[in-house]
This record gives sequence, C-alpha cells and structure tokens, in this order.
Amino acid sequence: MGSLQNQGVNEPLLDSHKPPPESAEEVSSDLEQVLSDTTLSWWRRLRKAIGIELKYVVRLAGPAVIVYLLNNVTSMSTQIFCGHLGNTELAASSLGNNGIQLLAYGLMLGMGSAVETLCGQAYGAKQYYMLGIYVQRSTVLLMATGIPLMFIYIFSKPILLLLGQTERMASAASLFVYGLIPQIFAYAANFALQKFLQAQSIVNPSAYISAGTLVVHIFFTWLALYVFGWGLLGAALVLSLSWWIIVVGQFVYVVTSERCKETWTGFSLMAFSGLWDFFKLSAASAVMLCLETWYFQVLILVAGLLPHPEVALDALSISGAVLGWVFMVSVGFNAAVSIRVSNELGAKHPKSAAFSVVVSTATSLIISLLFAIATLVFRHQMSYIFTSGEVVSDAVSDLAPLLAIAILLNGIQPVLSGVAVGCGWQAFVAYVNVGCYYVVGVPLGVLLGFTFNLGVKGIYTGMIGGTLMQTIILIWATVRTDWNKEVETACNRIDKWNDAKERLSLE
Repeated sequence: MGSLQNQGVNEPLLDSHKPPPESAEEVSSDLEQVLSDTTLSWWRRLRKAIGIELKYVVRLAGPAVIVYLLNNVTSMSTQIFCGHLGNTELAASSLGNNGIQLLAYGLMLGMGSAVETLCGQAYGAKQYYMLGIYVQRSTVLLMATGIPLMFIYIFSKPILLLLGQTERMASAASLFVYGLIPQIFAYAANFALQKFLQAQSIVNPSAYISAGTLVVHIFFTWLALYVFGWGLLGAALVLSLSWWIIVVGQFVYVVTSERCKETWTGFSLMAFSGLWDFFKLSAASAVMLCLETWYFQVLILVAGLLPHPEVALDALSISGAVLGWVFMVSVGFNAAVSIRVSNELGAKHPKSAAFSVVVSTATSLIISLLFAIATLVFRHQMSYIFTSGEVVSDAVSDLAPLLAIAILLNGIQPVLSGVAVGCGWQAFVAYVNVGCYYVVGVPLGVLLGFTFNLGVKGIYTGMIGGTLMQTIILIWATVRTDWNKEVETACNRIDKWNDAKERLSLE
C-alpha cells in the first residue's frame, strides 16, 4: 500500500505508547511467549496456545455474530411489517432492501474494511492516536461515496423500469428506496466506527446497541405503519432512523468510554489529507466484498432464465436464506481473525498471527460441519419453514447435498477473507474473486444448467465450483505466507505514517 501522506497540518505528536484500559496486549504477549517457549513439549505448547487463542477468538466472534444477525433482523422486520400491508408492499420492500439497498450496504461495508486493516495494525503497534485519524478519514471517504449512491436511489424508478419491472412495482419500490437515502450516510459512519471499535477488540457495546435499536425499531415501525399510516415511505424512514440510532450510540460510546481515551483524541483536519492512498485500499476492500455479495444475486438472475423458473427460484432462495444465516457465524469469525491478525502483525508477533489463522479457521469449519450435517438430516423438512409447497420442498431436498458443501466452504472462505483484511491483501483477493466467481463460477453454472440441462442443480454446482476454487487459492496463499515478512510490511506501513506525523509536528 502506498504512503499515507499528510500536508499542511501542524499538531503535536501524541503519546502513542500508553495502552488504553483493557487492551489485548497481555493476551497477545502470553500467546507469543507460549508459542516461542522451547522448554515446553510440542504438545504442551499447542494445548496452552489453543486455550489462550480459542477463548479470545470466541469472545470476539460471538458479539460480532450477534451484531450482524441483529442488523439483518432489523431490515427483515421492516419487510415483515410491510408484508402485512399487502403483497405489493412486501414485494416493493424486498426489492428495495435486497436489490438497490444491497449495493450501498456491500460498498460501504467493503470500504470500511480498510479501517479494519489500518486500525488493527496500528493498535497492535501501540500507535493508538492513529486509530482516530483513520476512522475520521474513512468516514470522510464513505460520506463522499454516498453522494453518487444517493443519485442511484433518487433515480431508482427509471432504473427499475429499465430492468423490466412493472410501472406499479417500480413506483412502489422507488417510494421505499427514497426513504432509505438517509441510511446511506448512516452506513458510512456506522461501518467506520464499527471497524474502529473492533480493531481494539471492543465488540460487546455494538451488540448491546444493536439489540436496543431493534426493540426501538419494531415499536417505531408499528407506529409509522399502523398508527400514523405512513406506508412504505414511513417504514423506510424508520429503518434509516434506526441505523442512525446505532451510529449515535456507537459514537457516544467512543467519546465517553475510558477504553477509547487514547484512540479517540478529537476531530482533526488530518482526516482530509492523504485521501487518495486511503481510497485505493478502501476501493480494493469494496471490490473484494461486493464481488462476493453480488455472486449469488447473479446466479438468481441466471436461474430466472430457466424454463418454468418459479420452483427453481424458490429453491435457490430458500437455500440462499439457509446459507445466509449460517454465513453469519462465519462472518463473526471473519471479524475475529481480522482483528487478531492485524493486531498481532502490528505487535510484531508472527507466530501468534499464524496460529490465530489456524484456530479461527478450524473452529469455524467445525461449526459449519455441524450445520452441514443438520442440513442433510432435515433436508425434507427445512423448506416448510418458508413454504408449504411440496414441489418446492422436493426441489430444496434435491439441492441439500450441494447446500451442505456450500456451507462447509463458507466455514473456511470468509475466515480466510478476514485474514486477507488483517494483512491488507484486499486487492489480491479482489482479483481472485473476479476470476473464480465470474470467469469460472457463473459460466460453469450457465454451462451445466442450460447446455447439460441440469437446471438449478447445474447453476448451484457452478456456484460451488467458483467458491471452491477461490477457497483453494486463499488456502494456498495463506499456507505460503511468510509471517515475518507480513510483520515487516505492517511495520513499514505504520512507520510511513509516523514519519509523516513527525515531520508535520516539527514544521
């Protein structure tokens, strides 16, 4: 990554070596000492190291899973409320939430991953003042990105008409989307703050804030729809408000908590400097995540071209919903391993970084294996959670073995993507995703589904093929990683910032 330079700002260099309360430094040092202790047998070292790391990873991953689940349920509850207004309202809210809104979500979450890399490594290196600069810089970039996204929302109706939606559906969905415009900028602030906190291993407050917001959101949505009768626009505005409540809650925690005393030192004009280099890493992060987010959506569109696609689309949607809920667990480990790897690299602990990768991946894989087994055991029953149709149930049952494989792969792939974020490999993974998903996965699905007449099973097999190739490449890259070199790269990145900071303080 290029140098993050700053010009024209003159402010004193803060004391960057005073650890904030309840830092992860002690855990990190203990793990590195155990892994380096040659007086212990290999087995005793492994057992002690697993105990230290597993306890810490689970403590990080658990609240992260809860945050993503609660945020997902918040959006889903809006669709459920809208569904009770009528079929048109349900379809419009689903189209707005899962179509246009997903673009902003993926883009903002992806760009926020740059904060995860930089803040995590800076925190591990005890350069605490840098975290506050990074989160402000990310917020500036994400807010600026939200402006062109806002115009996509504003012109959502002609876009939907162009994509083949009816006049009635496009009008209803665009009305819902208009109410989501404030949500764009809430995403910009939320993901920067969320990654800022995660880099410091502060994950519980976000979970509490999300839980409280969900309760408020349900009550306000009920008021908007059934008391005031504000319809789709009102429901969307409440959803936007709820995301801003999350943002305000997290920001209040940051500025008032003793745990952030050294990492948040107030607003700085440095947030507006060196934006181009920061943007390059943010853009690579966004491309990496968006390519993953859109992959399944592209396959859904492809399945819609099959003869009599209704059953195929229903089966894919149900399988995707099951896979999505299981994926939330892996996303928690994605966040945990990203925190651990970036912190350990910044702290110059190569053995701890490598060991964390192994423990996080193995734990996520074991959990995914249990889910995969459950999918096979309940293959004939799970579709009835979503529909009572026997034809769809049979189609989902046929897909169950492929779904189980996809669940297993999703136990590994997101964790390795978290490793990439922790190391700053986003650009590399973006190229891998293009090749595996869109050069291999989608064409293979089309070939098997249409040319070989395998239908939805062929399309799903193509998806798995792309994911499998991506997973193999990420495993290969991770196994071949020189962790000492990664520590050096992280230190160089941090030193470039410090050199610029020192020069500015002397001007």
